[in-house]
Amino acid sequence: MQESRAITRKSASNLTLGFFLLPRAKCDAMSVLYALCREVDDVADDESTPVEQRRVQLNAWREDVRRAAGAETPRFQVNQELQPVIHQFRLPLQYLEELISGVEMDLDVKRYATYEELDLYCYRVASVVGLLSIEIFGYQDPACKDYAVALGKALQLTNILRDVRADAERGRIYFPLSELQRFQVAESEILNFQYSPRFQALATSVAGRARRFYQAARDTLPAVDRRSMMTAELMGSVYWRLLCKLERQQFNVFGPEPTRLNKGQKILLVLRTWYRFMSGAITPNYGT
Repeated sequence: MQESRAITRKSASNLTLGFFLLPRAKCDAMSVLYALCREVDDVADDESTPVEQRRVQLNAWREDVRRAAGAETPRFQVNQELQPVIHQFRLPLQYLEELISGVEMDLDVKRYATYEELDLYCYRVASVVGLLSIEIFGYQDPACKDYAVALGKALQLTNILRDVRADAERGRIYFPLSELQRFQVAESEILNFQYSPRFQALATSVAGRARRFYQAARDTLPAVDRRSMMTAELMGSVYWRLLCKLERQQFNVFGPEPTRLNKGQKILLVLRTWYRFMSGAITPNYGT
């Protein structure tokens, strides 16, 4: 697991905050899954590499993941570490392939016409990660899958709101064009980092959609699986606080640095989430 642990430590992502709350085997498994996500996402985002070459590289990852799901020895180190995880936790190959298809969408799609189109992207790059993660966490009630889908979309919409400028620098706009039209925000305004009351209204509407997914996750998490989903609930709490911070800043997200929670805030959330679960609290710390 050496390669995957190194990738996970280097990323310092919000998504990895709660891994240490897991037993060692599950912590290692999540590190490997996260490393796969990071590797394929980096391939898709590497603007210094021609699009067709990135497509070839992603297809190589897809084929290698299939090897990992079978009996062949994978070529890539991360997939070699992933192979026993796939078999131990019975990770569906379909989800792993869907994840790669999701990041591959970034090679071709720079705009989404409607929320329906954006939902497919969010499902592939975020909800699918949730569906894979709950297999590692362990669950009893199949309704936990609905929870994973909803929480994944909530987290991804929060990411989209935070990363408007970084995405615009790559020529990407994830807000649906139908919503830009509704709020009379021109694509050029976002690409040129122009903040306005109209943009604030647009972002507030997107945040409302994210809030509905947080609420859906809160409502659908089965009581029997709350303790095993402690790490996922921590992710939800962190991103919920990030969404609230963006709201307080009125979605002025065009500055050079993306909005983040500081280290102290993250540590507090980790401790609060751990305490709530250890004390038997059954309500999620988000979505209110």
